[in-house]
Amino acid sequence: MEEKNINIESEDIKTDEMAVEKETDEVAEQDVAETETEEMDEAEVTNPLEAAEAEIADLKDKYLRQVAEFDNYRKRTLKERAELILNGGEKTITALLPVLDDMERAIQNGAKTDDPEVLREGMNLIYQKLMKVLESQGVTKIDTADADFDTNLHEAVALVPGMGDDKKGKVIDCMATGYKLNDKVIRYAKVAVGQ
Repeated sequence: MEEKNINIESEDIKTDEMAVEKETDEVAEQDVAETETEEMDEAEVTNPLEAAEAEIADLKDKYLRQVAEFDNYRKRTLKERAELILNGGEKTITALLPVLDDMERAIQNGAKTDDPEVLREGMNLIYQKLMKVLESQGVTKIDTADADFDTNLHEAVALVPGMGDDKKGKVIDCMATGYKLNDKVIRYAKVAVGQ
């Protein structure tokens, strides 16, 4: 048994020696790595001015590129905005051209007939076509028939006294029709209001 204990102890000693050697190798490797890092830091420290100048040049280049890119973006958006202002109504005008054609035909044919009923019917058809085109573009009439006076939709151009309590604050007559474009009032309805 003593031999077994001695063998176990000698194996433990060998294991401990190997662990110590391994730790010594690791410490030596760390020392070499730290020495190399210190040498690199010293090399960088010897040229801090050059490093700072290189960084400044790099940042200056990035800054100039950003400024140029923003300037190009600004010019492009200004150009697009100008094009929208100039050509923004193109869709609406294109939709109105057939109505204009109908009006020209009505004028030409109006000289050939003396029947006022035919002229009225033609004008009615053209009016209906124009209203359909405007509605397709988002234009709607502001309804004033038996409506309460609303300053968001109506403009009072006259007050009519003596209409009774039931007509007080109500629209009595519409002098000019009001219109909305996509729920935004583009022309207020000019109305007479009961007093």
